[in-house]
Amino acid sequence: MKVIAGTKFENVLNQSTKALVGRLLREHVRQYASRFLIALSMMIVVAVSTASLAKLMEPVLDEVFTQKNRDQLVLVASLVLLTFIVKGLANFGQQVVMEGVTQRIVADVRKRLFAHLMHADLAFFHSTSTGALISRVMNDVALLHMAVGKTLTGFGKDMLTLMALVGVMFYQDWQLALAAFFAFPTAILPIARIGKRMRKVSGNTQSEISRLTTHLDEVFQGIRHVKAYTTEDYEIQRSGRLTDTVATLGVKAARTRGLSHPIMETLGGLAIVVVIGYGGWQVIEGVRTTGSFFSFVVALMLAYEPLKRLVSLNANLQEGLAAAQRIFNTLDNPASIVDRPDARPLAVTEGEVALENVDFSYDEGIPALRSVNLTVPAGQTAALVGLSGAGKSTVLNLIPRFFETTGGRITIDGTDIRDVTLHSLRQNIALVSQEVTLFDDTIRANIAYGTPDATEEEIVAAARNAAADDFIRELADGYDTIVGERGVKLSGGQRQRVAIARAMLKNAPILLLDEATSALDTQSERLVQAALKKLMVGRTSIVIAHRLSTIVDADIIFVMDEGRIVEQGPHEALIAKGGLYSRLHGLQFSAEAAAAPDDDTVPLTKDAATLRASG
Repeated sequence: MKVIAGTKFENVLNQSTKALVGRLLREHVRQYASRFLIALSMMIVVAVSTASLAKLMEPVLDEVFTQKNRDQLVLVASLVLLTFIVKGLANFGQQVVMEGVTQRIVADVRKRLFAHLMHADLAFFHSTSTGALISRVMNDVALLHMAVGKTLTGFGKDMLTLMALVGVMFYQDWQLALAAFFAFPTAILPIARIGKRMRKVSGNTQSEISRLTTHLDEVFQGIRHVKAYTTEDYEIQRSGRLTDTVATLGVKAARTRGLSHPIMETLGGLAIVVVIGYGGWQVIEGVRTTGSFFSFVVALMLAYEPLKRLVSLNANLQEGLAAAQRIFNTLDNPASIVDRPDARPLAVTEGEVALENVDFSYDEGIPALRSVNLTVPAGQTAALVGLSGAGKSTVLNLIPRFFETTGGRITIDGTDIRDVTLHSLRQNIALVSQEVTLFDDTIRANIAYGTPDATEEEIVAAARNAAADDFIRELADGYDTIVGERGVKLSGGQRQRVAIARAMLKNAPILLLDEATSALDTQSERLVQAALKKLMVGRTSIVIAHRLSTIVDADIIFVMDEGRIVEQGPHEALIAKGGLYSRLHGLQFSAEAAAAPDDDTVPLTKDAATLRASG
């Protein structure tokens, strides 16, 4: 299972409750202080109203029921009704204000987390599962919502209500009040342990939910292969096991969370017994009136519910803090590829691209590039050729700084790309990859992606140059057609042409084409190749192609093998040299000759060692 660095649940308990709560208050709660004051004022009204109801029980019994005072009946009844109305309105107001604040806090956290992920390095996404990221943005933030809402309300309304009711009890009889609460401090230690255990259980649960989310994402995205290999039952079993694990942990969480209830019920019952015994003796002996005793009991009963919620609050808080810890760990994971303090915007004057002694490794293992030196003169087209794994795509990934070189440097017009801003660097580069990415939006929006100010005429012109206009107009909704998730409603060739149209519309001075025509049929490929040649005029282009017939006209061809440049030059010179390029070309030419007349899609798949041996 892939996880975000530093977010395994074992590390969830590293930060103390005080530190996490303090950070939440500083970074996301403090800005809403004015709204909290409004809610707090309403909570005070709720607390005072609740305490008033308990105090009003004394005249109800003594004046109305015992002395049968009719005047007091109307007055007390009116006061009770008014108190309930005021309490209800204040309670409604504080709930609306607090929910509004809580929702805004959650929205702020979710937007901040998503913005952070958008600026994370590409390597971060390669090492982190999609399910883990979705779980972080959705599930963890949802848990934080519940924790923040319950905590703020608990420390507001429930605490104030409890204080007001305890005040009434001490006003009635401070000795009886002390007797009623003597046992509750003994609950502090077990409740604290329950909270600590709850945070660990919540961390385990969220980790398993991340695994389940990852599994669902993989299965739904690969449903075509699931059905092709008839592995539906296998995936159902896998999903079932993960779902059962989540359910088991959910039960464990509920059991842990509920441990506070028997503790509080036992202590509450003990308090009631003490009050009835001691208070009842006082009434029998005439030390206090029935109404005074009943008022005390009502205050105790009303205080019991907010007290239970406050005790349970620690478990809910720890559950949310486990999510907060994971969120903050993600936010605290900085991107390594960032602008230097003195970075300046890139101004492409000519467009020469050069790699100087470039080394790179994706991991600490085998290097992907070894002392690569290549120069693409301004306005010329360079092709990267080689067997799979030679390092061609790595070169293209390094030019826009998707990854950082581990040695050497890359320059554009002599300027180190690390000395310019990432935004300006990537604004001057258009990329079309063999891995086409379309968004679940209209064809128009997908073509204009990255160029939001493009006019309708510019969008249509780009589609026409990419040989996409004809098939788009044949669709029922034309340019307003929704392509579906990842462009699933379009064929592979159609998706590729939309992606090429997007790059054409960007009109950047540097073009990176990674198998840009790999999914096109022969006729569409010829149309697109003609459009690309027109687009490449005056622009620096770096092309990766397994079909050597598509790059024979390149100004310079770089032949790569095991992360090195082993040959370079124009097509004819490389053929005459009789090296690796010549052998690759001969292999592909022989395979194409043996294939159907209209089949020119033969890839370079022969074993690298065999090719080297044949030389």
